[in-house]
Amino acid sequence: MNFFLKHIFLLSVIIFFSNAVSASFLLIPMDDTSQKNHLKAYGITYYSLQKGQKVKWLLNYRGGSFLLEDTKDFRNECTIRGVSFEIISDTEAIKILEEIASPSQNKEAVILEKAPKIAVYSPKGKLPWDDAVTLVLKFAEIPYDVIYDEEVLNDNLILYEWLHLHHEDFTGQFGKFYGAFRMVPWYIENKKEAEKLAKSLGYDKVSQEKLAVALKIRDYVIGGGFMFAMCSATDSFDITLSAEGVDICESMFDGDPSESNYQSKIDYDKTLAFTNYKLERNPTVYEFSNIDTTRKRKVLKTEDYFELKEFSAKWDMVPSMLCQNHTLLVKGFMGQTTAFDADLIKSTVLVMGQNNVNGEARYIHGVKGKGMFTFYGGHDPEDYQHRVGDPKTELDLYPNSPGYRLILNNVLFPAAKKKKQKT
Repeated sequence: MNFFLKHIFLLSVIIFFSNAVSASFLLIPMDDTSQKNHLKAYGITYYSLQKGQKVKWLLNYRGGSFLLEDTKDFRNECTIRGVSFEIISDTEAIKILEEIASPSQNKEAVILEKAPKIAVYSPKGKLPWDDAVTLVLKFAEIPYDVIYDEEVLNDNLILYEWLHLHHEDFTGQFGKFYGAFRMVPWYIENKKEAEKLAKSLGYDKVSQEKLAVALKIRDYVIGGGFMFAMCSATDSFDITLSAEGVDICESMFDGDPSESNYQSKIDYDKTLAFTNYKLERNPTVYEFSNIDTTRKRKVLKTEDYFELKEFSAKWDMVPSMLCQNHTLLVKGFMGQTTAFDADLIKSTVLVMGQNNVNGEARYIHGVKGKGMFTFYGGHDPEDYQHRVGDPKTELDLYPNSPGYRLILNNVLFPAAKKKKQKT
């Protein structure tokens, strides 16, 4: 690079780190050999943003590394949290940015400007380890607020840049747990509490109240919010939107029979991600529709992996950010909604991770209005077949989990400088 361009790069580094008091920077590597704790590294990045310091996310550079100001505080936090870091000079930083800027390299430096305010939609009584997102947020030391139906219906979503949907059933069928758990105390109590909440909010049925919540969340996305969902919160959310004004619940769920021929009344134009699916009518079957592939997939646990797609970091920054990892091959894991039938995904939705053997999609992303959403199949990336009552995953045993990294990519994504996004 010529003399002029080198000085342009130097100037950009100086401006970017305008508050730096030394001529060195912290590089937090995210490759597979250098980083001791990938998950807590995201927490360090978030911590830097909280302190008012911008961070550069180096897409496709050593697994999606982070470049931030070198301060004693940040070094101490890295040491305390067990995060690997490298102290580099301004000259070394310039060389890295030069490499990334080269048109021949599928790399990009994205500026992260502000720590996004995070909300987790979850029943107040749920334990953090009942959900992979709350589990990893706690582990990475990234703060979040828990909100539920009251807050959503009171328009509190406007306070947040990022929303995660806990493993929720938005259809009013109580998770389709009826077949196996209808006589179990926790199921009876949860149903009773949900009905009580719906009544207190002015609705006759849980399905009606959950629809109202889903519509508020949809409007939040349309207005510019970022929504992330896993497991049953993905397909049940779309099913609820498509069944607006249609009773798809049987009498054991809402006290009266479902509408006759309700499948023909489903409106796929109202959904975010899925189309042309068939609902599961049997109330004793632990499934919402044929969107999910759990019951029809034939994959051995030892062979259950999905592959992340590679995107152009310079032109497709959004999916590139969401797919940053130290490996393209991620272990599969099951859930009530394990993966999505690729034939039932709208053509406007991007498949970012899929099992190439059976063609199922695991990780998808889309745009709705001014906002975006990401759906991630499965319950817990490090618990292959999580069952009701299973103990929590100890993330200290999985600090480099590629599956959990995908969740944290989504957490940081809203911090990206908006004018840099090209998708």
